[in-house]
Amino acid sequence: MRIALGIEYDGREFSGWQIQLQARTVQQVLESALANVAAVPVRVRCAGRTDTGVHAVGQVAHFDTALRRSERAWVLGTTSNLPRDVSVVWAREVPAHFDARFSACARVYRYLILNRRTRSALLAGRATWELRPLAVERMQEAARYLLGRHDFSSYRAVGCQARTAVRTVRRLELERYGDLVTLEIEADAFLMHMVRNIAGVLMHVGSGRAAPEWAREVLELRDRARGGVTAPPDGLYLTEVRYPQEFALPRARRAGSTAIPCTDASVLAGGA
Repeated sequence: MRIALGIEYDGREFSGWQIQLQARTVQQVLESALANVAAVPVRVRCAGRTDTGVHAVGQVAHFDTALRRSERAWVLGTTSNLPRDVSVVWAREVPAHFDARFSACARVYRYLILNRRTRSALLAGRATWELRPLAVERMQEAARYLLGRHDFSSYRAVGCQARTAVRTVRRLELERYGDLVTLEIEADAFLMHMVRNIAGVLMHVGSGRAAPEWAREVLELRDRARGGVTAPPDGLYLTEVRYPQEFALPRARRAGSTAIPCTDASVLAGGA
């Protein structure tokens, strides 16, 4: 049977999701915990391979097993074998054609920016600190140029191996809550470092170092070497992965979320 899992983790002490030699990764500790429950080695595939320091509250992964256990047993048994910075939130049996990566039709990331003169003792690693005042209105104006379907070559990492840089950004919203600025972005899929590069450009605009039109100019260059700055991973969260209704998976609910019909699961996947 095939099992899908909802996972959350604090990325500060991980070298990203994907297994690496001599590095602590989320995939490594999750597979180890699942193997203790299944009594055999287990391999998992996730919806989006997050980078070093990136967090998740809505990561989704799947694995195959011949062992029959209840959904409750998969959640509690796996979590009891995980370190404190990773937790399995839910488990569901899914059809054999379900794939955590390729069945996904949308992903949502949130980026948190602490915008004040002094750093935070409590939000270190959980929010990016920017001491320059940010004008959210300017950032919102710049964000409008990135909505829709575009070639995001200028907004992906040089080492990104995706076959195409074309992605569709469905929603890109910025809000201020006192000293905290939030950036939330929804797209069909993301390129390597795409969210962090977008955040870096928008912060550059918000601090007055560039005009809002610069976001469009960077996009049109289609050249990462001329594409601006990459924001730190601190404060980046994978908050939700969306799937067609046929899979009946739990969905994160957020105030102000725009419902996008999910009918086409054949999208390219990537990491942020």
